[in-house]
Amino acid sequence: MDSDDPASRDEAVDDEAAAGDDDPTVAEAVVDAMLDRGVDTVFGIPGKQTLPLNRALADRDARFVVARHETAVSHQAWGYAETSEPGGMAATCVVPGPGDTNAMNGLKNALNDCVPLLHLAVETERSVRGGDGIHETPPETYDTVVKENVTVDSPSGAVPAVVEAIRTAREHPQGPVRVGIPKDVLASRTPQPAVGDRDPSPPPRPPADAMREVTDLLGEASSPVVLAGGGVRRSGASDALRAAAERLDAPVVTTYKGKGTLPESHPLSAGVLCGGASAELRALLADADVGLVVGSDLDAVATASWSVSMPETLVHVTLDGDDVGFGYETDRGVVADADRFLRALDERLADDERLADGASGAPPGAERAESVRAADRERFAALSAGDAGDDDRDDAPLRSVEVLSAVRDAVPEEAVVTADAGGFRLWTLVSFPAFGPQSYVNPGSWATMGTGLPSAMGAKLANPDRDVVALTGDGGLMMCVHELHTLASEGIDVTVIALNNDDYAIISEEASRSYDFPEGSYGWAETGLDLVAVASGMGLPAERVRERDAVGDAVERARARDGPALVEVVTDPAEPQASEWMTGPRPEE
Repeated sequence: MDSDDPASRDEAVDDEAAAGDDDPTVAEAVVDAMLDRGVDTVFGIPGKQTLPLNRALADRDARFVVARHETAVSHQAWGYAETSEPGGMAATCVVPGPGDTNAMNGLKNALNDCVPLLHLAVETERSVRGGDGIHETPPETYDTVVKENVTVDSPSGAVPAVVEAIRTAREHPQGPVRVGIPKDVLASRTPQPAVGDRDPSPPPRPPADAMREVTDLLGEASSPVVLAGGGVRRSGASDALRAAAERLDAPVVTTYKGKGTLPESHPLSAGVLCGGASAELRALLADADVGLVVGSDLDAVATASWSVSMPETLVHVTLDGDDVGFGYETDRGVVADADRFLRALDERLADDERLADGASGAPPGAERAESVRAADRERFAALSAGDAGDDDRDDAPLRSVEVLSAVRDAVPEEAVVTADAGGFRLWTLVSFPAFGPQSYVNPGSWATMGTGLPSAMGAKLANPDRDVVALTGDGGLMMCVHELHTLASEGIDVTVIALNNDDYAIISEEASRSYDFPEGSYGWAETGLDLVAVASGMGLPAERVRERDAVGDAVERARARDGPALVEVVTDPAEPQASEWMTGPRPEE
């Protein structure tokens, strides 16, 4: 129905007038449809436009988390889905115009990461549409940041649109779906049609002929390697990944979005391919004779703009055929679901005599993986006073690897850890082990700052019985610092660990090294930030630490509190960046 057509509007008004006062509002029917499909948590900021929906949420068994800025709400829903079982998702609700455009950042982040969420945008009322009503924005503004963008014009189309949006968000490749519903539609009592459930289409299974060819390639390999991406997490394929890797005796490298899909305590875990991936990890990939890439698009961020050398023979499994051959020549591309592919591969390899112990004559996969991890540990130790025993560093500011090591020791393996973007993010990716597919969250190729705290809030609501820790820098935290107040006001039990070097250090380092800027050009050495004061002013217990030995105890005290808390750790703005340190010459023993 065209809402700009006067006849259509009259018809819609007649439909609404026919409804009785006892009939549910459209907002109530929408919330019922969401709850029936497992969407019971909504992040948002209320406005006059959203109040019909807020009333319905309050009257039903749904949680509405009141954020302090719309940039956070989509990141909160993103963190909720990232740490849920496949298909788990939350919703967001914002006012039109400023609310919607603020939320675009997180929607694009979710789109790039193939993360499902339902974004409810309350549109300008139909009667003033096209007349510059308050906050009015053309709905097509959002087309490029969501998987699908739907505007409800017919009052009777609201529930069908929401039901289909939830299904679409969960269908692979998953992603955020925006549904714009005018306030007057939500407030009306227009009868809604009954909507039959339609399950998401199953993701594609690998063709039999392709499986035979891939099995032959991998069966003949003497030194295979597996590169696992975020698609492994989205499809719930971690068990299948482990089984196939063990069958192949192949080291597993993950992308930054695949981190944790194979627990990094596993003997075949070799590390994370990212901007801070070590020279040794890159050599492992380059020296393999056959590489299996599964659940990754091999994007420019993970591969340093495709400068990382891949194995001589490459098999690429992805849901998007456009990814195959884009950055690397591929010997066999397969468009298929990661879980279905890996399970089929494991079954085919189960009785393959070529995979008998010692048949290849190459070093065992665990030995190859350990050689990379050992080299990485040497690089970390050379930066750390505690590990290297360097007396000259005893009184120096802490470096990221020292802090992260202490935090890892103080946080249970089963905890959920979310990491923000920023300079410390690469150190986290390469030096902070993750132990499961829903145990670690970080932004993908969109790499937006300000995600660490909001995503931790979503993760805690999705996992109320697990410890949740947010790792962030002062730069990332200041881009979402308002959500410390949400954390306190909502009583969401998250431990925030903020590494504060009072600098956009990753930018300052590049500015100094490549553009002759003075060191620390983009820092605040003269106007240092007191995060303890900021957090305390927003109602959070907080403390600051400067010594390595104090980090773990502070984290444990924060975790032990009944509610959220913040630990500020003062770090070195002049520390080497992971992108330089890990890719350069190996430090002397």
